[in-house]
Amino acid sequence: MTRAELTRTAADLLGAGLLSGTAGNLSYREAPDRMAITPSGIPYPELRPEDVVVTDLSGRVVEGERKPSSELPFHSAIYRARPDVGAVVHTHSPFATVLAILHKPIPAVHYAIATLRVAAVPVVPYSTFGTDELAADIASAFSAGGDAVLLANHGAIAVASDLPGAAANAETLEFLACAYYRALAVGDPVVLAPDEVERAIEAYAGYGQAADASLSSQGADQAAARAGERDSGHHDVRGS
Repeated sequence: MTRAELTRTAADLLGAGLLSGTAGNLSYREAPDRMAITPSGIPYPELRPEDVVVTDLSGRVVEGERKPSSELPFHSAIYRARPDVGAVVHTHSPFATVLAILHKPIPAVHYAIATLRVAAVPVVPYSTFGTDELAADIASAFSAGGDAVLLANHGAIAVASDLPGAAANAETLEFLACAYYRALAVGDPVVLAPDEVERAIEAYAGYGQAADASLSSQGADQAAARAGERDSGHHDVRGS
């Protein structure tokens, strides 16, 4: 992962409507005890690789001229709590934020929740942004497992072993939030049984193509297909 990839991912999430203005932040683990994180207060359309800040996991800046994101405490807390996490994406995406304001966890209303490795996306209690209290509650939630949480009256976080995975999980989280919100508007959503979620998690473990150099030429076509799906209003839930 590189700083250029971080800024490109931010631009992609901005284009997908998951980020806006200066709200939200992204990071990746650059080394076991270091992370690269987006800066504070720079609008995403203006973000450049040289604006990205590198800190240690105590929050000390080791590279970069910018002030790091105000949410640095919870990024570093997640990396300390979860050695398997290699990237963190925090958004104020519309539907996830609505459910966070309502303090509504997202239950298993669609099998895509299995990609987040949870039976329900939990809601972390509210604390002022940028505080150690919020960071501690977020770290506690992720320590229990799973790759996504809602932040009460705030937004959402998705994590993964790498930046593309964290971005994909943020998109899946917003899809689930949107589907749940709309289902609630119509009636009483039917929730999948826990054992079915476990089966879906197992099924996703073998989903997709085997890692093979011969498949690399398909990357451009797959990217174009995903872009077309976004433009036409469809969402890839990785298995439908």
